[in-house]
Amino acid sequence: MQQKSRAFLKWAGGKYSLVEDINARLKQASQQADTLVEPFVGAGSVFLNSDFKHYILNDINADLINLYKELKNSPDEFISDAKKLFVDLNNHPDAYYEYRVQFNQSSDIYERAMLFLYMNRHGYNGLCRYNLKGIFNVPFGKYKKPYFPEKEMYFFAKKAQQATFTCLDYDDIFKLVPKNAVIYCDPPYVPLSKTASFTSYAKGGFNLDDQANLANLAEQAAFENDTPVLISNHDTVWTRKIYSQATLDQIQVKRTISPKGGSRNKVSELMAMYLAPKQQSRKSK
Repeated sequence: MQQKSRAFLKWAGGKYSLVEDINARLKQASQQADTLVEPFVGAGSVFLNSDFKHYILNDINADLINLYKELKNSPDEFISDAKKLFVDLNNHPDAYYEYRVQFNQSSDIYERAMLFLYMNRHGYNGLCRYNLKGIFNVPFGKYKKPYFPEKEMYFFAKKAQQATFTCLDYDDIFKLVPKNAVIYCDPPYVPLSKTASFTSYAKGGFNLDDQANLANLAEQAAFENDTPVLISNHDTVWTRKIYSQATLDQIQVKRTISPKGGSRNKVSELMAMYLAPKQQSRKSK
């Protein structure tokens, strides 16, 4: 089996541990698909560990997508420049908060991309969080020696040559899906409790209406356009209700983001697969 590749960003809810399961479902859903569409690409673990000819990779977080574009277009230059930030002098709260201010005040895409990577690796728990004014506000992480992911960045940059990166609302991406595609959606998860959700990682958030709308878009893509859609989310009464038209599988996943390592318990998640009716009937036999 091919060796798994890690994303170069730390990311809450990253799918590294589930990529085999997800890719097996995507391949089973469509043997002919040559394009993977991800409306919520995040750190890109599914992209990095899948084998499609083409990718349409989207995220509403402009800083994330701009970082990916800079790395794709100028890997050697970007990696060389970004590496200069990963020195002991910058692994200090004063330096971190100065760079955070610089990032929030900057309108230069290249500078923001470098600082976004720096803060991802030096900030608390790899969180990506903005306030309602769009100000990045993750505190310093206090790591002994933050890792510079050079090898992972070069791998990403090479594979990114097969990808188109977009920064659009998730519903706009469904309008751009080509023929012979399969869609994987990893939206911000429905909270398990009122206190379980951390502030939005992109200005604007993703509410319960969005969750239901995404399920409707998945139904339309599969049932009207014959494009399979896989959605992952927490297993709740609400998600089972909105995904009622899909084939549902429950899986157990270790929770990977928590300030206290001891509280990283297994959580039930759903894999909701939307297939055209003829495929549904074949699968259920």
